[in-house]
Amino acid sequence: MPELPEVETTVRGLARFLEGERITRVTVNRPDLRRPFPPDLVQVMTGARVIALSRRAKYGLIHTDRARTLVFHLGMSGRWRIDPPAPDTHDHLMLETADHRFALCDPRRFGSVDLIETGALAAWPRFAAMGPEPLGGELTTEHLKAAFSGRKQAIKLCLLDQRVVAGLGNIYVCEALWRARIHPRKPGGKVTGPQLARLVPAIREVLEASISDGGSTLRDYAGPTGELGYFATRFDVYGRTGQACRRDDGGTIRRFAQGGRSTWFCPKCQR
Repeated sequence: MPELPEVETTVRGLARFLEGERITRVTVNRPDLRRPFPPDLVQVMTGARVIALSRRAKYGLIHTDRARTLVFHLGMSGRWRIDPPAPDTHDHLMLETADHRFALCDPRRFGSVDLIETGALAAWPRFAAMGPEPLGGELTTEHLKAAFSGRKQAIKLCLLDQRVVAGLGNIYVCEALWRARIHPRKPGGKVTGPQLARLVPAIREVLEASISDGGSTLRDYAGPTGELGYFATRFDVYGRTGQACRRDDGGTIRRFAQGGRSTWFCPKCQR
């Protein structure tokens, strides 16, 4: 599933062609994805000017001059295609400007599209309870210390809790914990101050590195202009079962199931 770096890459790719442009035509090719399309989507977005694009957690936001924001989630397999050479049966939403076409392609239809009053975005139920953005200044050692205080739940599962940090997913939590040398099973409340001090920059570093690489292409993901993300070639632990730890410490990467997901770690350097 596209995670935060893939969504950020998508938003940046769309912004290059869509920001400041007026939408001349909106085409909805089916009634729903994971949820029905907003009934007034065509009416509101046709003729609207896109004034900015942004991201919240794993959601992309297209802000318009009509005080409404189109909020999209890519689900399991969604992606935007800019000026696709041919229509795809899974292009469920099309936005057009004077110069470009933007197709939202979602073969599995686990994605979603919502229209929210721009001024009410922070109070939207899917955003209201979210923690701070991992790339913003609000993610601090003090925030994590307070969030983890007294918690017996494993640190990895704590980090996947969107109320603690917004937008972190399985791949990047595994990678950040390796960088911070923290065992993924360690109870959140027992993570030490020095470990938390390593964890905050580790989270930022791994996300920024992936964004710089265009995200991680594992199955279906590609950027809006068709480019593939290549951060997967630089994973330190994710998917590397049985391979040597990149720290050359004699450790071997192991995998185990945790909270319904696979977890990878090095038992030698993660404590």
